[in-house]
Amino acid sequence: MNDSFLLSNLVMLQRIMSSLPARTGRHRQRYVDQLRLVAGCIPFRLEKIVEDQSCNLENRLLVLMISSPNRDDLVFPKGGWEDDETIAEAACREALEEAGVKGILGDKPLGVWEFRSKSRQNSCSLEGGCRGYMFALEVTEELDTWAEKANYARKWLTVDDAFKFCRYDWMREALNKFLTVLSKDSTNEAKEELEFPTIPLADAQAECRTPSTGCFEKPSSVQHLDESCNKCTVEV
Repeated sequence: MNDSFLLSNLVMLQRIMSSLPARTGRHRQRYVDQLRLVAGCIPFRLEKIVEDQSCNLENRLLVLMISSPNRDDLVFPKGGWEDDETIAEAACREALEEAGVKGILGDKPLGVWEFRSKSRQNSCSLEGGCRGYMFALEVTEELDTWAEKANYARKWLTVDDAFKFCRYDWMREALNKFLTVLSKDSTNEAKEELEFPTIPLADAQAECRTPSTGCFEKPSSVQHLDESCNKCTVEV
C-alpha cells in the first residue's frame, strides 16, 4: 500500500468528518497502563515571502492554538484516541472538530508526553492520567464553521506568542520539538537545493521555472515549504 493511496484515504476521511458532529463520551476510548491515550497536533502555516522580508523560518511561521471559555491561556487541538481509528486519524479528527482545520499530517508523532487532564490537575490518584501523541499539521484549509466552534476560538500566533500562551509546560516542550523537527527538515531541503548547479544550464533554468508539484506528493515530510527561499543559482 503506497503513500499516495494512504494520503488520498486520509483526505477523503477529513471531508467526511467535516460534516459530522463532534464525538462525545469515552466508551470507545483507548487506555494503556491506566493512562488515557490522547492524539493532537500543532497546526501551522508559513507566511508568503514579500520583498525585504527575511527568509528566516521562525519569522514566517505561524501556529494555530485554540481558546476555551473563561480562560486566557491557549491549547493545541487534542482529544481521546478511540478504538475505531488510527492515531493519525484521531489527530486529524481533533483538529477538525476543535479548530476547524484540515491539512497534511506529519508521518510520525513529534513525541509522546504524559500529563494529567485539566479536571484532575491537583489529584494524586491514577485516574486522570493521559499519554499524548502530538503531530505537526500543515494547514491547507480553514472552515468557516466546525463542530465545536461554540466552545473554541482559534488564533494564529507567532512562535514567541505561542510559547507565552501555552497552558501547560508539556505543550511548550512539544512546541520546542516541533521547531527542532521543522528546522531540520528545512535544512535538509536546502542541502538538496545545493546540488542543483550540477545540472546542465538549460535544465537548471527549466527547474527554476517548474512550479511546486504540491504538498500531497511528500506525505513523509513534516512540512512542505514553498520554494520562494530556495532560489536556483546557476554559475556561467
